[in-house]
Amino acid sequence: MKHSIFIFLLLTFLQLPSTAQELYCQVQVVAPQIQGTNEKRIFDNLQKSIFEFMNNTKWTNDVFSPEEKIPCNLLLNITEKTSTDIYKATLQIQSSRLIYKSGYSSVLMNHNDADIQFSYIEFQPIEFSINQRLSNLSSIFAYYAYVIIAMDYDSFSLKGGTPFWQKAQIVVSNEQNSNEKGWKSMESNKNRFWIVDNMLQPTFAPMRECFYNYHRLGFDSMYQDAVGGRAVCLETILSLDKIHSQRPLSFPMQLFFNAKKDEVVKLFSGGLPDEKQKVVSMLQRIDPGNGILYQRITQNQ
Repeated sequence: MKHSIFIFLLLTFLQLPSTAQELYCQVQVVAPQIQGTNEKRIFDNLQKSIFEFMNNTKWTNDVFSPEEKIPCNLLLNITEKTSTDIYKATLQIQSSRLIYKSGYSSVLMNHNDADIQFSYIEFQPIEFSINQRLSNLSSIFAYYAYVIIAMDYDSFSLKGGTPFWQKAQIVVSNEQNSNEKGWKSMESNKNRFWIVDNMLQPTFAPMRECFYNYHRLGFDSMYQDAVGGRAVCLETILSLDKIHSQRPLSFPMQLFFNAKKDEVVKLFSGGLPDEKQKVVSMLQRIDPGNGILYQRITQNQ
C-alpha cells in the first residue's frame, strides 16, 4: 500500500510544472488597430506562445524557487499587418525585484521598444538557440529575457549579471545579418544593440555598481535602518555624475531613470533637508527631462 502511494505521489510530482525557471512573466498581446475574428484568435495564440516561451525556457543554470522568480510584464502592441504573416509592433518591457523583508517591489526596467517586426504563423512554436538565429520573434524575446535576468543579478551582486549581458550580446550578434530593425549600431543610438554594448563598456561600470549599491546595500537594508539605507541610495545616485561627466544624457542613464524616477521622488520626499537639496540638484543636472518631477522632493519640507 505504501509503495503504491509512493508511486502515485512520484507520478503526480513529475506531472507538476517545473519551478526551476527564472521568470514569472505576464504577457499581453493587443492589436487595437487590427480588426477581425481570425486575427483575434491568432493574437490570442501568439500571446500563449510568448507566455510559454518566456516562462518555460531555462535561461540560466541556477535553480529558482517559486518565490525567487523574477516578476516581469510584456505588452506587445501590434500596430500593423504588413503582409500575410508579417507584423509591426511596439513592446513595453517592465521588470522588478522584491526588496528584502518588505512587500515592496522596486522597478528595475521600464522600457518601450518601438522597433518590433516579426513573422508569426498560428500554432508555430517559438524556438530559440543561443548559437544561431532562428527567427526575429524568438531573438527579441530571448534578448529581453537575458536583459531582465542580467539586471536582476546586477541588483543582487556586483556585476553579477555579466554572463547574461554577454548572452544578450550574442543574440545581438546573431541578428547582424538580418533585415529587421533594432539590432544594428548604425540604426539608432537607443536600440537593443546599444543597451547591451553600453552595459558591458568600462565607461558604464559605475552604472552597474550603482545598480548593486542602490538595491542591495541601500533598499535591502532599509527594513532595519531606513535613514542609513536612504543615505546609501543618495551616495549611489551622486556617483552617477562620473558617467554624466563623460557621456551626458546617455541612453543607460535614461533607462535607469525611466525605471526609477517615481521611486526616487517617493524615497527622498521623506528625506532630510540636506539630502533633498543634494539629490534634487544632481537629478536636475543628470536627468533634466524629469526635472519638474524632481521638484516635488523639495516641496515636501
